[in-house]
Amino acid sequence: MVDVKEIKSIKLTPFTRMSASIYGILGFIGAVVMLIALIIVQATGLIPQIGQFNLVTGLGIPLIVLLPIGAFFSTIVVSFFSVLLYNLLVPKLGGVKLELEGNEVEKIPVISFSLIQSAIGAIWAFIVGLVLAAVISPLLSFISAVSTMPAAANITANITNVSGATLPSGAEVGAAGIIVALVLIIGLPILMFVFGFIWNALFALFYNYIVTRVAKIQLDFGQITGSLHELKHIPVLPTALAIALVFTLLGLISGILSGNYGEFITNFITYFIETALIAILYNYLAPKIGSIKLNLE
Repeated sequence: MVDVKEIKSIKLTPFTRMSASIYGILGFIGAVVMLIALIIVQATGLIPQIGQFNLVTGLGIPLIVLLPIGAFFSTIVVSFFSVLLYNLLVPKLGGVKLELEGNEVEKIPVISFSLIQSAIGAIWAFIVGLVLAAVISPLLSFISAVSTMPAAANITANITNVSGATLPSGAEVGAAGIIVALVLIIGLPILMFVFGFIWNALFALFYNYIVTRVAKIQLDFGQITGSLHELKHIPVLPTALAIALVFTLLGLISGILSGNYGEFITNFITYFIETALIAILYNYLAPKIGSIKLNLE
């Protein structure tokens, strides 16, 4: 019997702690893989242009430290605010719904899944655009002001005389700063929402009508009290296969559009390994640092 559950809220601390721990470990694994690759490159002399530079001590060993730490703390920020946004938006947009039969996700309702995901992406795009605009716009305004000075005007005139190219005036640079700021603050979130909605809708559609014929995401939820549940365990192989197949189909579309026809193969391998590692790490860490807790209704 199919049971429709809506994720009404996600507990901030358990989700953030688990996400940061997993990606910190993945960052360490990635750093080790890169270190091994750099050792091979260094030993075989594949890049003679580096001369006496030691790739292992100069790049590989620092990555062992920096990559896990960077992944851990960046994931804390992204996870915390993403979940916070999710919890704030659910009363207005509705939460993600899952049609469950036992521990298998039979179907992901498209609209609820796509709407809140794209809304969160748009808010993140607005924040990023705001930061970029705060950096770029004053910089262009400064360039605009400097370009009106006599010395700068003489340099501009000399460049124009020598090259024949007309450099933008101070007013044009200032206007460009305003346009760039508007595009970043308004245009970027709109684009992120539209394309995010389409991408997430395709994810749900591919999963619902194609992938579930081969494999299904499996999530073992346990009830704590009332509507509060915990994600106790993630079966590794079926979940990794299902996620990888969805991204394979998405990679097929993006590969056709971009001309990279091998992208779907890369997607399958990458997302299968990544999802499997995440599930394995989750299952290992959940009893030790606490599982993800969420309200399902």
